[in-house]
Amino acid sequence: MRILSLNVWGGMLHAPLLDYLAAVDADIYCLQEVPRAVAARSEWLTYRDGAVELQQRANLYREIAAVLPGHDGFFAPTARGGLMDGDRPCHQEFGLATFIRQDIAVIGQALDFVHGAFSPHGFGAHPRARNAHAFRLYDYKADRPLSVVQFHGLREIDGKGDTASRAAQAEALTALIQRLHRREEGLILCGDFNVLPESRTFQTLSRLGLTDLVTIRGFTDTRTSHYTKPGRHADYMLVNAAVPVADFTVVETPEVSDHRALLLTVD
Repeated sequence: MRILSLNVWGGMLHAPLLDYLAAVDADIYCLQEVPRAVAARSEWLTYRDGAVELQQRANLYREIAAVLPGHDGFFAPTARGGLMDGDRPCHQEFGLATFIRQDIAVIGQALDFVHGAFSPHGFGAHPRARNAHAFRLYDYKADRPLSVVQFHGLREIDGKGDTASRAAQAEALTALIQRLHRREEGLILCGDFNVLPESRTFQTLSRLGLTDLVTIRGFTDTRTSHYTKPGRHADYMLVNAAVPVADFTVVETPEVSDHRALLLTVD
């Protein structure tokens, strides 16, 4: 089984992104920063946040689903905010998307917010709400259940250091996982955590028996050349001892986001 985790950057590099997602042929795709605007007329929308102005792919979730026809898609928005569709306002949802190959059974789910709550009338002030989506799966080929969880950690204006909000987020994430996961089964947690390797978040998650593959395998950079700020860690892939890791890598090329993809192969 191959599990891919990637912050897709709102589809800023949508053409190479879609090509890569189709070609990598993962069994499970855990994707963050996925937009969906069902009423959009244009392929691109304009997002504004103070002095920041970005072009955002209007319906990236739909486009990804189209290139993964053998997967079931699950979309979990954190908020619905206003963007501009040319000179016309347009609502867009933004959040997590998970795509699971159809020959893998979904036998349980847990979805909840680990920071804040759903914002239906705007994206809100920072730090914005964050959710996590957990799946308990049955892998017919390996003849065993497995839990796969993804989340996108909250972004603080002051950086990626430890804060009270991040501590509370880690506790909420742990509680969500415990609602679904059986301790004797394999557990994988991945996503854009928005924290540094020394964060107390990992101490909290270690209570679940989780160990991060990015840092213990010596990877020092999960950002691409499109990210120019200091601090090159953001994305992590954690496993417990019941996960038989065959291979793990932080993908250097192609660059399809300002984040690098994480790719785990499980025996």
